[in-house]
Amino acid sequence: MSGEGCDFEKTFSFSALPSKKFTFLQNRETLSLLMKWSMLGRLSAQAFSFDESYLPYNFEKFAHCFFTDSSVLFSLKKAETRAWVPLEKPIESVKVEVVPCSKISMDLFDPIYSCGIVRPSGHIVKCFHEVYPDYDELRQMLLDEESEHYAVISQEERQEFLFRLFKHLCFGGELCQNEETIEPYISTAKQMYKDLISVQKDPETKKISVVTTVLKVSAFNESGPCFPGRPEEEEQTFAYLIVDPFKRHVTLFYHIYGIGDFSF
Repeated sequence: MSGEGCDFEKTFSFSALPSKKFTFLQNRETLSLLMKWSMLGRLSAQAFSFDESYLPYNFEKFAHCFFTDSSVLFSLKKAETRAWVPLEKPIESVKVEVVPCSKISMDLFDPIYSCGIVRPSGHIVKCFHEVYPDYDELRQMLLDEESEHYAVISQEERQEFLFRLFKHLCFGGELCQNEETIEPYISTAKQMYKDLISVQKDPETKKISVVTTVLKVSAFNESGPCFPGRPEEEEQTFAYLIVDPFKRHVTLFYHIYGIGDFSF
């Protein structure tokens, strides 16, 4: 039965939407970049519809029902030995984190262009690193709290879904080839963000706002974490549920770090 395993009073049922296409998984230029960044075939977006009204306080129940729904489980897979295989054990619990998602422009990235991380030409400034010879100021700002540029993006804005997308692209997959300029990361993050989130305009104030809820999720079975992978393996293995409460659509957006191009 769809929704089976959800122990809450009110359950959600889900139906796959295979006809839903995402621009960033269709665009030739974007696919070329994903291949260069070692993410092609390992980055997926799958859309589903759901049958009940979504309310913000229901986020944990919603995520649990999603990962125990038969329609979802039918298409949910994990990567093993260069092939996609179904999850072999029932999911028993889900860890859920609400991710801030409020940005309606790319202004978030403006400080990066004016603090010495990027040259006027758009080229990323290189810096010395004992371990990583191709290290640069951008990656140092993203990772190292001791970086002189770390504070140009506040802790609050680092939590935003748009910034997380950008960071995921900058570090890519296991065989990622880094870009010399920042523009491919910015433009691809923008394209993905526009594809994944929904906005609405207030008829009175004309103000545009994001209506999407973003949830970072990890699913567990009796043996421990099973989807999208084991947290200790790699930060670049991630999964988000992206909820449109008005259309009653949810997108499972995830990436599994590793080597090899898998077919979804």
